Order: sequence, then C-alpha cells, then structure tokens
Amino acid sequence: MQQRLQPASSLEGSIALPGDKSISHRYAMIASLAEGVTQISNYSTGADCHSTLGCMRALGVEIEAQDDQVTIHGQGLDGLRAPQADLDAGNSGSTIRMLSGILAAQPFRSRIGGDESLSRRPMQRIIRPLAEMGARICARQDRFPPLEITGSPLRPIAYTSPVASAQVKTCVLLAGLFAEGQTSVTEPVRSRDHTEIALREFGADVTLERQTITVRGRPALGARELFVPSDISSAAFFLVAALLVPGSHLVIRGVGLNPTRSALLDFLAAMGAPIRVPELESRNGELVGDLAVDYSPVRGGTIEGPLTAALIDEIPVLAVLGAASEEGLTVRNASELRIKETDRIHTIVDNLGRMGVIAEPWEDGFHV
Repeated sequence: MQQRLQPASSLEGSIALPGDKSISHRYAMIASLAEGVTQISNYSTGADCHSTLGCMRALGVEIEAQDDQVTIHGQGLDGLRAPQADLDAGNSGSTIRMLSGILAAQPFRSRIGGDESLSRRPMQRIIRPLAEMGARICARQDRFPPLEITGSPLRPIAYTSPVASAQVKTCVLLAGLFAEGQTSVTEPVRSRDHTEIALREFGADVTLERQTITVRGRPALGARELFVPSDISSAAFFLVAALLVPGSHLVIRGVGLNPTRSALLDFLAAMGAPIRVPELESRNGELVGDLAVDYSPVRGGTIEGPLTAALIDEIPVLAVLGAASEEGLTVRNASELRIKETDRIHTIVDNLGRMGVIAEPWEDGFHV
C-alpha cells in the first residue's frame, strides 16, 4: 500500500500518546507474580506488549484486556503453570529476554521463540547470567532463539554486566526474585530503572548503590492499581515534527519523564530546542509531566559514549532532525542498532538518501 503525505502548514494542539512500552512489559510480568488483582490503565496497545500478555496467559495467568485497560489476576511467585505449547514473543526482544528470567526458575520446561526477525537476535547476554544462577538453557547455535529453558531452583549471584542493558538487568533481577538471598547486577553505567521502580511498587526489597542494583529474593509481592505514563520514545517523533514545521506549538500530555530516560530532553535542549515541562508529578514512582514545544531551528550535535545507550531508541528520529540542523548529527558507539529487528544504521542512511540527504555510515554509527 502506498500513501502520499503532504507537508503540514503547522502543528498545533494537545495530544496524549499510548503508554510506555518498557513500563507496560514490566508491570504485566511482575503483576503476574504478585498476589491479587492488579489494574493497569494506559497499558501500551503495541504488538510487543500484547506478546507479553499472551505469554503470561499461556503460563496460566488470567488477564482481561480492553483497549488500554488491563486486569491481571496474579498467581504469586509459585503459581505459574507449564505452557501447553511454545511461548510466542512475536517480535519483542523485551518479552523473550526479560521473561526468560522468570522461566529459568519454574519447575517445568518451556520453549520460547518469536518471529523470523527475533530469531536472528543474539541471546548470550541473558544466557550467561542465568546459567550462572543454575538454569539450563539451550539455544539455536548456542545464541539464537528459540530458547529451551529447563527451570530449576536458582542461586543468588552478584553479576557484573559487560554492557548497560535494561533487558539484561531485568532478566537477572526477575530471576533473583525466586532465589534465596540477594541477587545483584552491576552495570558500567546506569540503564533505565523502570524495573527497580516497579519492583518497589509491588513490595520487593530493592536497593541501589552506585551502579549496583540488589534485590532480595522471595518477596511478598502485592497487587496494585497502576498508571502507565505515555512513552517518551513515541513523544520524540512529535517533538521533532513540531521543531521542524514552522508555526508549530504542541503540548504532549502525561509523558513519562523518568530521569534515566531524560537524555532525550537534555540532548534536544543542547541543540537549542525550546521544550518546556510546566509541572511534574509522581505516579507509582515514575515522574510524569506535560511537554510543550514550539517550532525552532536547531544546532547539530554528537551522540557517543554513554549517551548512545541512553538515546538508542530515539536515534532514528534524531537523525531526521540532524538532517535539518545547522551542523548535522554524528552518532558513534551504536553498533547495537545493527542487531535490532532490522539493521537500523543501514535503514536510516538509506531512507535519508532517498530524500536527498547525504549520510555517511560507519560500522558503529553515521554522520548526517
């Protein structure tokens, strides 16, 4: 299907966006392990988060979903059941990587995979720590999905992650819920902390000391009423659009403004973007606020080092903004983009080229 898009004269008004994917995944998994009924509003309506709901249903969790309203009847730490068929994570790397931490502790064997794209994504980063905890995991070519996981009693570990990955951290912390004792993850730099916030909200004992996060095993997790803030990664597209179209004035309501995700706003501010946050509030431990943005020419910038990990999901749309900026955009240390659902570096450079933008690719980034 082909569609023709006409440039807007200006973007004006107020909008609300779907719930944050990262938070939605975590709420669904932890609520399934809690005792009682959890109500989640503004749950992400994307396919990835519904893959997580489908997997939890297959593990015996009763879930009712109507649009963005989700009710989860938690089964407790020891209440999941063996699935009758392979678990299907669809295209969701978050689902397969994080849920594997739960599956590793179950008293049954399970197999989890996904679509063709997911089957090409490497899983060694989660296999190694789970094996260290005592799980038995078989993967295609020792690294690719599907994963065959034979659950067993897990032992707590102190794991030092070679990369700052919220998915790896979450996988280990969720596995640590089932281990007797304390499980910790140390990262080279802090990744997004939605898991730690969610675990505390449900009643788990979680502590942070510098880059080390520790969870105490076998907590009593209780049901909650939860609200998922709007996804700041989705908001990035509308922020960039408003910055590019003359005469625009846009307000995006109820956006998640977690400090570990605020690198986007800091980077846009450094480029000269006039973005305002009139007021902040805390909902279920997550900071939430409105974003107001006006049209403005912007400077260029460089994304490298720890900033790359913080902006990994926003780099494609920032490339568009960079193409229209005064100095362009340089991205380094982003080889992770080549092993997403597609080679995003190639896709960014190729599509910008189709629109007449000269972009130079590198193995770990590009310049536009």
